[in-house]
Amino acid sequence: MHPTTAHSPGAPAPAISVTDLRKTYGSHAAVDGLDLRVETGEIFAILGPNGAGKTTTVEILEGFRSPDSGVVRVLGENPANAGRAWRARIGVVMQDSRDQPELTVSELVHHYATYYPAARDPDEVIEAVGLREKAKVRGRQLSGGQRRRLDVALGIVGNPELLFLDEPTTGFDPQARRSFWELVLSLREGGTTILLTTHYLDEAAHLADRVAVVQDGRVVALGAPDTLGGAEARLPVVHWESGGQHFSERTAQPTALVARLAGELAGAGGEIPGLLVARPSLEDIYLSLITGTDADAATTEETNR
Repeated sequence: MHPTTAHSPGAPAPAISVTDLRKTYGSHAAVDGLDLRVETGEIFAILGPNGAGKTTTVEILEGFRSPDSGVVRVLGENPANAGRAWRARIGVVMQDSRDQPELTVSELVHHYATYYPAARDPDEVIEAVGLREKAKVRGRQLSGGQRRRLDVALGIVGNPELLFLDEPTTGFDPQARRSFWELVLSLREGGTTILLTTHYLDEAAHLADRVAVVQDGRVVALGAPDTLGGAEARLPVVHWESGGQHFSERTAQPTALVARLAGELAGAGGEIPGLLVARPSLEDIYLSLITGTDADAATTEETNR
Protein backbone atom coordinates (compact mmCIF):
# COMPACT_ATOMS: atom_id res chain seq x y z
CA MET A 1 0.00 0.00 0.00
CA HIS A 2 1.39 3.42 -0.92
CA PRO A 3 -0.56 6.22 0.77
CA THR A 4 1.71 8.94 -0.54
CA THR A 5 0.34 11.16 -3.27
CA ALA A 6 1.97 13.39 -5.84
CA HIS A 7 2.84 16.89 -4.70
CA SER A 8 0.80 19.49 -6.58
CA PRO A 9 2.62 22.56 -7.86
CA GLY A 10 1.93 25.52 -5.58
CA ALA A 11 0.67 23.38 -2.72
CA PRO A 12 2.55 23.35 0.60
CA ALA A 13 5.23 20.70 0.82
CA PRO A 14 4.30 17.84 3.13
CA ALA A 15 5.53 18.12 6.70
CA ILE A 16 6.53 14.45 6.62
CA SER A 17 7.22 12.20 3.64
CA VAL A 18 8.31 8.58 4.05
CA THR A 19 8.88 6.04 1.28
CA ASP A 20 9.72 2.35 1.75
CA LEU A 21 11.07 2.81 5.27
CA ARG A 22 12.77 -0.26 6.77
CA LYS A 23 14.38 -0.97 10.13
CA THR A 24 15.45 -4.42 11.30
CA TYR A 25 16.67 -5.64 14.68
CA GLY A 26 18.38 -8.98 14.21
CA SER A 27 15.89 -11.10 12.29
CA HIS A 28 12.91 -8.95 13.30
CA ALA A 29 11.65 -6.33 10.82
CA ALA A 30 10.29 -3.60 13.10
CA VAL A 31 9.47 -1.42 10.07
CA ASP A 32 8.94 -3.26 6.81
CA GLY A 33 8.43 -1.01 3.78
CA LEU A 34 6.32 1.69 5.42
CA ASP A 35 5.02 4.63 3.39
CA LEU A 36 3.63 7.76 5.02
CA ARG A 37 2.76 11.34 4.16
CA VAL A 38 1.65 14.00 6.64
CA GLU A 39 0.39 17.23 5.15
CA THR A 40 1.38 20.60 6.55
CA GLY A 41 -1.20 21.84 9.03
CA GLU A 42 -3.00 18.58 9.75
CA ILE A 43 -3.32 16.39 12.82
CA PHE A 44 -2.24 12.91 11.84
CA ALA A 45 -2.66 9.92 14.16
CA ILE A 46 -0.82 6.60 14.06
CA LEU A 47 -2.66 3.65 15.57
CA GLY A 48 -1.46 0.12 16.04
CA PRO A 49 -0.86 -2.57 18.66
CA ASN A 50 2.31 -2.82 20.71
CA GLY A 51 5.15 -4.06 18.51
CA ALA A 52 3.55 -2.83 15.29
CA GLY A 53 6.44 -0.46 14.53
CA LYS A 54 4.91 2.83 15.67
CA THR A 55 7.62 3.80 18.15
CA THR A 56 10.50 2.91 15.83
CA THR A 57 8.91 4.89 12.99
CA VAL A 58 8.35 7.97 15.13
CA GLU A 59 11.87 7.82 16.59
CA ILE A 60 13.26 7.79 13.04
CA LEU A 61 11.11 10.80 12.15
CA GLU A 62 12.36 12.62 15.25
CA GLY A 63 15.98 11.90 14.35
CA PHE A 64 16.63 9.69 17.38
CA ARG A 65 17.11 6.51 15.34
CA SER A 66 18.51 5.82 11.87
CA PRO A 67 16.70 3.69 9.27
CA ASP A 68 18.29 0.80 7.43
CA SER A 69 16.81 2.04 4.15
CA GLY A 70 14.10 4.21 2.69
CA VAL A 71 13.62 7.91 2.05
CA VAL A 72 12.59 10.11 5.00
CA ARG A 73 11.98 13.84 4.85
CA VAL A 74 10.70 15.85 7.82
CA LEU A 75 10.21 19.56 7.23
CA GLY A 76 12.20 19.03 4.05
CA GLU A 77 15.27 17.46 5.70
CA ASN A 78 16.61 14.02 6.51
CA PRO A 79 16.26 13.72 10.32
CA ALA A 80 19.29 11.41 10.50
CA ASN A 81 21.67 14.26 9.70
CA ALA A 82 19.62 17.43 10.27
CA GLY A 83 21.19 20.13 12.43
CA ARG A 84 20.17 22.29 15.38
CA ALA A 85 18.20 24.72 13.24
CA TRP A 86 15.96 21.85 12.09
CA ARG A 87 15.56 20.52 15.64
CA ALA A 88 14.40 23.94 16.81
CA ARG A 89 11.49 23.64 14.37
CA ILE A 90 10.10 20.47 15.94
CA GLY A 91 8.64 19.68 19.35
CA VAL A 92 8.72 16.26 20.97
CA VAL A 93 6.51 15.03 23.81
CA MET A 94 7.73 11.58 24.75
CA GLN A 95 5.60 8.93 26.40
CA ASP A 96 7.32 9.27 29.76
CA SER A 97 9.60 12.02 31.02
CA ARG A 98 10.94 12.92 34.45
CA ASP A 99 13.56 15.57 33.68
CA GLN A 100 14.87 17.80 36.51
CA PRO A 101 12.20 16.93 39.11
CA GLU A 102 13.53 19.48 41.63
CA LEU A 103 12.74 22.48 39.43
CA THR A 104 9.32 24.11 39.50
CA VAL A 105 6.96 24.16 36.55
CA SER A 106 7.78 27.82 35.91
CA GLU A 107 11.54 27.27 36.18
CA LEU A 108 11.46 24.33 33.75
CA VAL A 109 9.34 26.04 31.08
CA HIS A 110 11.35 29.28 31.28
CA HIS A 111 14.59 27.30 31.07
CA TYR A 112 13.48 25.32 28.01
CA ALA A 113 12.36 28.52 26.30
CA THR A 114 15.98 29.71 26.25
CA TYR A 115 16.89 26.86 23.89
CA TYR A 116 14.78 28.24 21.02
CA PRO A 117 15.23 31.31 18.81
CA ALA A 118 11.48 32.07 18.57
CA ALA A 119 10.03 30.62 21.77
CA ARG A 120 6.49 31.27 22.95
CA ASP A 121 5.94 33.24 26.13
CA PRO A 122 6.56 30.66 28.91
CA ASP A 123 3.84 32.02 31.18
CA GLU A 124 1.30 31.87 28.35
CA VAL A 125 2.34 28.25 27.69
CA ILE A 126 1.87 27.34 31.35
CA GLU A 127 -1.59 28.91 31.22
CA ALA A 128 -2.44 27.12 27.98
CA VAL A 129 -1.70 23.65 29.40
CA GLY A 130 -3.71 24.35 32.56
CA LEU A 131 -0.82 24.57 35.04
CA ARG A 132 -1.06 28.21 36.13
CA GLU A 133 -1.98 27.20 39.69
CA LYS A 134 0.95 24.74 39.75
CA ALA A 135 3.57 27.13 38.39
CA LYS A 136 5.54 27.20 41.67
CA VAL A 137 5.23 23.44 42.31
CA ARG A 138 8.25 21.17 41.79
CA GLY A 139 8.06 18.57 39.04
CA ARG A 140 8.33 15.65 41.49
CA GLN A 141 5.23 16.89 43.33
CA LEU A 142 2.95 16.85 40.31
CA SER A 143 0.38 14.13 39.67
CA GLY A 144 0.74 11.92 36.61
CA GLY A 145 -1.71 13.99 34.59
CA GLN A 146 -0.12 17.27 35.69
CA ARG A 147 3.34 15.96 34.76
CA ARG A 148 1.97 15.08 31.34
CA ARG A 149 0.77 18.64 30.91
CA LEU A 150 4.24 19.85 31.86
CA ASP A 151 5.75 17.53 29.22
CA VAL A 152 3.45 19.13 26.64
CA ALA A 153 4.40 22.62 27.81
CA LEU A 154 8.09 21.77 27.30
CA GLY A 155 7.26 20.40 23.85
CA ILE A 156 5.42 23.48 22.62
CA VAL A 157 7.33 26.32 24.29
CA GLY A 158 9.70 26.42 21.30
CA ASN A 159 6.73 27.28 19.05
CA PRO A 160 7.38 24.24 16.80
CA GLU A 161 6.16 23.91 13.24
CA LEU A 162 5.78 20.16 13.81
CA LEU A 163 4.84 18.57 17.14
CA PHE A 164 5.21 14.87 17.97
CA LEU A 165 2.83 13.66 20.69
CA ASP A 166 3.44 10.12 21.96
CA GLU A 167 0.47 8.85 24.01
CA PRO A 168 -0.11 12.42 25.28
CA THR A 169 -3.12 11.82 27.56
CA THR A 170 -1.89 8.77 29.44
CA GLY A 171 -2.87 9.30 33.08
CA PHE A 172 -5.45 11.98 32.34
CA ASP A 173 -8.95 11.78 33.79
CA PRO A 174 -11.81 12.20 31.26
CA GLN A 175 -12.23 15.92 31.94
CA ALA A 176 -8.51 16.57 31.63
CA ARG A 177 -8.40 14.63 28.35
CA ARG A 178 -11.17 16.76 26.88
CA SER A 179 -9.39 19.93 27.97
CA PHE A 180 -6.15 18.69 26.43
CA TRP A 181 -7.92 17.88 23.17
CA GLU A 182 -9.01 21.51 22.93
CA LEU A 183 -5.38 22.56 23.44
CA VAL A 184 -4.23 20.27 20.61
CA LEU A 185 -6.91 21.61 18.28
CA SER A 186 -5.91 25.19 19.13
CA LEU A 187 -2.28 24.39 18.27
CA ARG A 188 -3.37 23.08 14.87
CA GLU A 189 -5.45 26.20 14.27
CA GLY A 190 -2.34 28.21 15.08
CA GLY A 191 -0.51 26.46 12.24
CA THR A 192 1.26 23.60 14.03
CA THR A 193 1.34 20.23 12.28
CA ILE A 194 0.82 17.42 14.78
CA LEU A 195 1.76 13.74 14.61
CA LEU A 196 -0.02 11.83 17.34
CA THR A 197 0.35 8.26 18.52
CA THR A 198 -2.41 7.00 20.78
CA HIS A 199 -4.14 3.85 21.99
CA TYR A 200 -7.39 5.77 22.53
CA LEU A 201 -9.58 5.39 19.46
CA ASP A 202 -11.96 8.12 20.62
CA GLU A 203 -8.95 10.45 20.84
CA ALA A 204 -7.94 9.70 17.26
CA ALA A 205 -11.53 10.10 16.07
CA HIS A 206 -11.90 13.46 17.83
CA LEU A 207 -8.55 14.99 16.91
CA ALA A 208 -7.17 13.49 13.72
CA ASP A 209 -7.80 14.67 10.19
CA ARG A 210 -6.36 11.34 9.03
CA VAL A 211 -5.31 8.10 10.67
CA ALA A 212 -2.78 5.44 9.67
CA VAL A 213 -3.20 1.95 11.13
CA VAL A 214 0.17 0.22 11.39
CA GLN A 215 0.59 -3.53 11.72
CA ASP A 216 3.78 -5.58 11.32
CA GLY A 217 5.76 -2.51 10.29
CA ARG A 218 3.44 -1.49 7.46
CA VAL A 219 0.50 0.84 6.94
CA VAL A 220 -2.55 -1.42 6.55
CA ALA A 221 -5.18 1.34 6.40
CA LEU A 222 -5.12 5.09 5.87
CA GLY A 223 -7.80 7.76 5.79
CA ALA A 224 -10.13 9.96 7.79
CA PRO A 225 -11.30 8.19 10.97
CA ASP A 226 -14.84 7.82 9.62
CA THR A 227 -13.63 6.18 6.40
CA LEU A 228 -11.23 3.53 7.78
CA GLY A 229 -11.97 0.08 6.46
CA GLY A 230 -14.13 1.40 3.64
CA ALA A 231 -17.91 1.71 3.33
CA GLU A 232 -18.44 -2.05 3.47
CA ALA A 233 -16.96 -2.26 6.97
CA ARG A 234 -19.52 0.23 8.26
CA LEU A 235 -22.62 -1.59 7.09
CA PRO A 236 -24.87 -2.88 9.90
CA VAL A 237 -24.64 -6.58 10.75
CA VAL A 238 -27.77 -8.58 11.54
CA HIS A 239 -27.32 -11.60 13.82
CA TRP A 240 -29.94 -14.29 14.46
CA GLU A 241 -30.34 -17.92 15.41
CA SER A 242 -32.09 -20.76 13.64
CA GLY A 243 -32.06 -24.49 14.28
CA GLY A 244 -29.54 -24.10 17.06
CA GLN A 245 -27.03 -22.28 14.81
CA HIS A 246 -25.89 -18.67 14.76
CA PHE A 247 -26.09 -16.66 11.53
CA SER A 248 -24.99 -13.14 10.60
CA GLU A 249 -25.26 -10.99 7.50
CA ARG A 250 -23.85 -7.57 6.68
CA THR A 251 -26.42 -5.48 4.82
CA ALA A 252 -27.26 -1.95 3.76
CA GLN A 253 -30.94 -2.74 4.36
CA PRO A 254 -31.17 -4.21 7.87
CA THR A 255 -34.87 -3.39 8.25
CA ALA A 256 -35.77 -5.36 5.13
CA LEU A 257 -33.67 -8.30 6.30
CA VAL A 258 -35.30 -8.27 9.75
CA ALA A 259 -38.75 -8.16 8.11
CA ARG A 260 -37.86 -11.17 5.98
CA LEU A 261 -36.53 -13.06 8.98
CA ALA A 262 -39.69 -12.23 10.91
CA GLY A 263 -41.76 -13.86 8.22
CA GLU A 264 -39.55 -16.94 8.16
CA LEU A 265 -38.52 -17.44 11.77
CA ALA A 266 -40.70 -15.52 14.20
CA GLY A 267 -42.44 -17.81 16.61
CA ALA A 268 -44.99 -17.11 19.30
CA GLY A 269 -44.97 -13.44 20.23
CA GLY A 270 -43.32 -12.48 16.94
CA GLU A 271 -39.78 -12.74 18.30
CA ILE A 272 -36.81 -13.71 16.12
CA PRO A 273 -34.45 -15.97 18.11
CA GLY A 274 -31.16 -14.26 19.02
CA LEU A 275 -31.83 -11.17 16.93
CA LEU A 276 -29.20 -8.47 17.18
CA VAL A 277 -28.59 -5.53 14.82
CA ALA A 278 -25.12 -4.04 15.35
CA ARG A 279 -23.34 -1.17 13.60
CA PRO A 280 -19.53 -1.60 13.77
CA SER A 281 -17.77 1.05 15.84
CA LEU A 282 -14.36 2.52 15.06
CA GLU A 283 -12.94 0.07 17.59
CA ASP A 284 -14.54 -2.90 15.82
CA ILE A 285 -13.15 -1.75 12.47
CA TYR A 286 -9.71 -1.10 13.95
CA LEU A 287 -9.60 -4.56 15.52
CA SER A 288 -10.65 -6.15 12.25
CA LEU A 289 -7.82 -4.32 10.44
CA ILE A 290 -5.09 -5.45 12.82
CA THR A 291 -6.35 -9.02 13.26
CA GLY A 292 -7.45 -9.61 9.67
CA THR A 293 -10.90 -10.72 10.80
CA ASP A 294 -14.34 -9.47 9.84
CA ALA A 295 -16.01 -6.96 12.11
CA ASP A 296 -19.22 -8.98 12.11
CA ALA A 297 -18.73 -9.62 15.81
CA ALA A 298 -19.30 -5.94 16.53
CA THR A 299 -21.32 -5.44 19.63
CA THR A 300 -21.41 -1.68 19.98
CA GLU A 301 -24.33 0.56 19.10
CA GLU A 302 -26.53 -2.49 19.52
CA THR A 303 -30.27 -2.69 19.09
CA ASN A 304 -32.04 -5.70 20.51
CA ARG A 305 -35.47 -6.45 19.13
